[in-house]
Parts: sequence; structure tokens; C-alpha cells
Amino acid sequence: MADSRVRVLFDEKTLAKRCEELAAEIVASAPKDLLVVAVLKGSFMFAADLIRALHRAGLAPQVEFIHLSSYRDATVSSGQVTILRDVESAIEGRDVLLIDDILESGRTLVFAKDLLAARGARQVYTAVLLEKPGKRAVHIEADFVGFRCPDLFVVGYGMDIAHSYRQLPFVGVIDTKSDAPDLFEPS
Repeated sequence: MADSRVRVLFDEKTLAKRCEELAAEIVASAPKDLLVVAVLKGSFMFAADLIRALHRAGLAPQVEFIHLSSYRDATVSSGQVTILRDVESAIEGRDVLLIDDILESGRTLVFAKDLLAARGARQVYTAVLLEKPGKRAVHIEADFVGFRCPDLFVVGYGMDIAHSYRQLPFVGVIDTKSDAPDLFEPS
């Protein structure tokens, strides 16, 4: 990948603006006793920015993490979701905002949502940075969507390929062509 470059799909300014907009949408849903659960690893930057935006919008959620994997080192989901690290906080009777990076096949989000609901969450809301509707393997619609995204393998802003590129402050695609067109649609 040394000869590849990363083409920006969503820059820092666009991501920051959308996080503020999503926070306003979440506040408008009037969650009670909110627990934010970020799905690691890919959502960590989005979750951090969204949680700070929620604070600025007047919410004071508690924050937890769950580490789930269906990719490991591959670029295509295995179809099997594995819990690598579980939530430690009590869920029962609380509203939960489940934050993930990408809604693609839907397996990870359905797995996590069902798990939290089975543990007694009053309501489980879902927020995703990117939605790729063309590859849905299970029925789920996110409650809050940052952007609709084309069927490209994206990196940056917490998302990786084989543990690389997570540190990028934008969402991009590894591109070997310099004349590639813009291929994204904001939600």
C-alpha cells in the first residue's frame, strides 16, 4: 500500500458539522438515563466526537464500550460476530445509544442491539457514522445516520485496514487513481 494514497470522502469540517447535527437529533428524541455504548474499535473517533457534541447539546450520558468483531484482519465480514470485550455497566431500564462506525451487513449492529435489549434496556437507539445500504444481510435501520456511503472500503476516523489508517482525521478511501470521482452522498 506504500504506492497508494488515501482520497478524502468526508473531511474534518464535514464530520464535525454532522456530529453536531446528530447530537441535536438525539437530544430531540428525549432519551432517559442515557448510556452510550461505543462499538470498538472502528467507532472510537466518531463516538468521542458525538459524545462531546451531546454534552454541548445538554446531555450528560454515561459512556461504555463493547468490542465486537466480524472482520478481524479481513476486508469482508465473516458473518460471525464475536464479543471481545463486554459492557460492564447495568443496562436494565435505561435508554442506550449504540454507536458504530458503519452499517453494512447489519449483523454487528443487530447482534449488539439484541444483546442490550435482552439485558433489559428500555430503548436501544442506534447511531452510525456511515450507512452502506446495498449489502444488508439482516433487517435493521439505524435511528441516526451520519452519511450514506458508496460500496467502497473506507479508512480513517477510527476505521482501518489491517490495523492501519485509524489515525486519519477524515474518512477516506485508498485510491490508486488520481482521477477518481466523488462517490458519496451526505445523509
